[in-house]
Amino acid sequence: MNALQAETPHQKTLRVRELLSLPNLSIPIYQRPYKWTEKHVAQLFSDLFTHQSKSAYRLGTVVFHGHEGHLDIVDGQQRTLTLILAVRALIDIGHPQVECRELREQLGALRRQMPDPEFTSEVAMRNLHQNYLAIYRIVSRSDFTEAMVDFLLNKCEVVCFTLRNISEAFQFFDSQNARGRDLEPHDLLKAYHLREFDPEDEPLKAATVARWESCETQELATLFAQYLFRIRSWAKGDSARYFGKEDVPLFKGVSLATVAPYPYVEQLRIAHHWVDHYNSQPERRIDRLSISFPFHLDQIILNGRRFFEMAAHYQEKVTWTRQEEKRGGGSLGGIRLDGHAAAILTALNSYPGRHRTGDGYVRTMFDCLLIYYIDKFGLAEISRAIEKAFIWAYRLRLEMQVVQMATVDNYVLANNLFRLIQSATRPADFLLHTLPVVRGHRAKLTDPLAALFRDMRFYE
Repeated sequence: MNALQAETPHQKTLRVRELLSLPNLSIPIYQRPYKWTEKHVAQLFSDLFTHQSKSAYRLGTVVFHGHEGHLDIVDGQQRTLTLILAVRALIDIGHPQVECRELREQLGALRRQMPDPEFTSEVAMRNLHQNYLAIYRIVSRSDFTEAMVDFLLNKCEVVCFTLRNISEAFQFFDSQNARGRDLEPHDLLKAYHLREFDPEDEPLKAATVARWESCETQELATLFAQYLFRIRSWAKGDSARYFGKEDVPLFKGVSLATVAPYPYVEQLRIAHHWVDHYNSQPERRIDRLSISFPFHLDQIILNGRRFFEMAAHYQEKVTWTRQEEKRGGGSLGGIRLDGHAAAILTALNSYPGRHRTGDGYVRTMFDCLLIYYIDKFGLAEISRAIEKAFIWAYRLRLEMQVVQMATVDNYVLANNLFRLIQSATRPADFLLHTLPVVRGHRAKLTDPLAALFRDMRFYE
């Protein structure tokens, strides 16, 4: 029994070099195929470059089943195999920038000790091959220095658990995942952006995060999953069905205290410091004025304080928009609605089928588009914007008997008005976009919607 097994069920933290040097490390046949893609590799190495100045960086957890001198990986296979690929690429390159004798000896030892698992799955073999090539390209660059090699091998860590009973190993794996499910993607974002706080902003940390903490976790989950994630993804032309942990990088951006002075960063830097400068002037104590950071739904995220401010800003904006839609009275934000806009909002809040799951997906699609429009153009031409968003979104409801999230996602990507708003410089660029009429629709339970389509001449 090796030292790691002897300590079970207690955890042991191992450096990457130590993990890959474990004797008899193996991938059991019951494990799923290796499915990490180049996207996962890119994110892993992006994180390594970002955190290379730290004395230690935690990569995650690995669960082992220890038996008959073997260590079968129960959880953590994807990450472990990717680390093996990384070290193999370093060894194959014979990294010319590694002059340190100790590092060279460590790589030589790993060449002899690392496992060489075999796979029969074509999916696994294809992904392993593609990822190896991607990693080789990364580690052969001049910026993957000797310090980066040392950081990967000796400062990157994993938390390892070993259990001798296979059923206990799977039970532990399930309990870890259960706890992991409690850690929502927005919780991971909170942890990340707390770490990314500019040292100069430390005195503001408590007050900044207080607003986040005052929100119910379900409110934050809804804000990110239903609105921010979908709007940002659809505006990029990407699928946006369900917000998971793999989508967290969408809300990671730049840290002004550490990012290089690239030209694209300068407008963010200017806005960031000017807003703080304006609000901190003694004149503000007299006129009691203040300005907020000019957030936009599709902008580059500013890590740290501004991320929490952005979340609070859009929590207010989404809540305000939904409340205004439901309030009725023929106006929105004090603007009197004309045309069919008021009737549209009344119908959306009252038609018989509005509580069905599919109708909820369509309503979210409608709300996301309207919120994105208001975020860019305010309430300019808001009546026309409501009409345009309604015809675009609810054509799907009238034409499809069953609407699932995948249906909505595919529809958006094939008829993407989010990208149209993103490229628009004035409301007319969006409002003058032509939409097709509905033919052969299914009217049952949606008669009020069909009547609106007929009145607006979008039904044949």
